[in-house]
Amino acid sequence: MIRAVLDTNVLVSALLFGGRVSALQAAWQGGRVRLVLCRETVDELLRVLAYPKFRLSAREISFLIESEVLPFADVVDISGRKEAYCRDPEDDKFIHCALSGRCMYLVSGDKDLLSLGQVGTVRIVPPEGFLALLGRSSGGR
Repeated sequence: MIRAVLDTNVLVSALLFGGRVSALQAAWQGGRVRLVLCRETVDELLRVLAYPKFRLSAREISFLIESEVLPFADVVDISGRKEAYCRDPEDDKFIHCALSGRCMYLVSGDKDLLSLGQVGTVRIVPPEGFLALLGRSSGGR
């Protein structure tokens, strides 16, 4: 199983919108990918899901997190990590989470994160690239 951090925009896209990125939800719910989260990334996810443009009630947000994400995730503690990696310091939490969770991948569409390419053993890839990797790892299914 592939351990991965999906940044907030990728998670929101997979949860709320159709299209190719929604295949990521099937991958984590089907056991091919194990999501890795931390308190800081969950806090950001909750904040973003509450944006008025998504028109989600508190109950719907709770359902998404408790039924569609958390059962398929490991939650790690990044409180001891202070290293700066990214041009945007707000993005460092995703790198800290991936490193603490011993992930192979950080999946993001964020240019600041993607420009890093790799931090330690964590490859930073766009959603399309991650989906392609998943396709190859399953023999093209």
